Amino acid sequence: MSTYEKIKDIETEMARTQKNKATSAHLGMLKAKLAKLRRELLTPVGSSGGGAGVGFDVAKTGVARVGFVGFPSVGKSTLMSKMTGTHSEVGAYEFTTLTTVPGVIQYKGAKIQILDLPGIIEGAKDGKGRGRQVIAVARTCSLIFIVLDVLKPLGDKSIIERELEGFGIRLNKKPPAISFRKKEKGGINMTSTVTLTHLDQDLVKAILSEYKVHNADIMFRCDATSDELIDVMEGNRIYIPCIYVLNKIDQISIEELDIIYKIPHSIPISSHHEWNFDDLLEKMWTYLDLARIYTKPKGQLPDYSAPVVMRRSECTVEDFCNAIHKSILKDFRNALVWGSSVKHNPQKVGKEHQLADEDVVQILKVQGK
Repeated sequence: MSTYEKIKDIETEMARTQKNKATSAHLGMLKAKLAKLRRELLTPVGSSGGGAGVGFDVAKTGVARVGFVGFPSVGKSTLMSKMTGTHSEVGAYEFTTLTTVPGVIQYKGAKIQILDLPGIIEGAKDGKGRGRQVIAVARTCSLIFIVLDVLKPLGDKSIIERELEGFGIRLNKKPPAISFRKKEKGGINMTSTVTLTHLDQDLVKAILSEYKVHNADIMFRCDATSDELIDVMEGNRIYIPCIYVLNKIDQISIEELDIIYKIPHSIPISSHHEWNFDDLLEKMWTYLDLARIYTKPKGQLPDYSAPVVMRRSECTVEDFCNAIHKSILKDFRNALVWGSSVKHNPQKVGKEHQLADEDVVQILKVQGK
């Protein structure tokens, strides 16, 4: 029996199994089996990780990468061309874009790579069309734009989310707070700091047994679901922020636009008329969570023309030094910082100090260096 057939059989069995306390352990085991089969399907034997394939793998440039994902003919290529000036084949028919088309946008001093990916189809997560290659590239992105036709947003949105979820991409989510450690003996020791409403001992054991884990300490610091526990066991999930770009608003009324604005994480635009691009770029910057750090040479004014752009999660003085040149830390004594990350301006700080957006930094070297 092929992997496709095994997946179909499990999905059929899950659909006809009543959901109640008596069947929860069985359903949990089936979900774990399904996750393993999808991993097997999307990472073929002999592959070193399911490479993107010819025409899909693009070298990373800039400080962040934004991927355009969507069904064919929703306007991804037009949006790409208008935002970056890069030519991406545009046509009023499906599958105009056949490979990944890269472009670059400069925004707030940051060089951001944009990727126009071929349109995906329903069933991409199961290997249909170019789905595996498209979503493999999407996994490398810092941010995903799901481009939707504003005339039919919700149906297409749920289908694309399901395809990305099936490939281990978690949109606008944080990794579940679950600690897991295998041990030699002692069975499954399950503890939690919160009340668990979705999981019990039997369900947890059923899922772990599917991964041949019979002895482990597992700690829950969140009210986790069986899907989140499986994500931890799989260990290959990617958590990526996502903006839903609702294109073609020139074709709807003001009243309809008011309703569209209520969709979480969304920005309505018209790529053809370049409407609302400023809001889209601002939201992109927010979701990328970047920070601009300005340098100040001793005795000179800060250089506001060329900020060092960094991820806020990796934005200490040490990270800042390494971003300029790794040799700086050898002679590092401390730094003077002006900005919102310090209580007074300037403030002398060490290399572990966490910087904030638009801080100004002057590096002080060891005397005599």
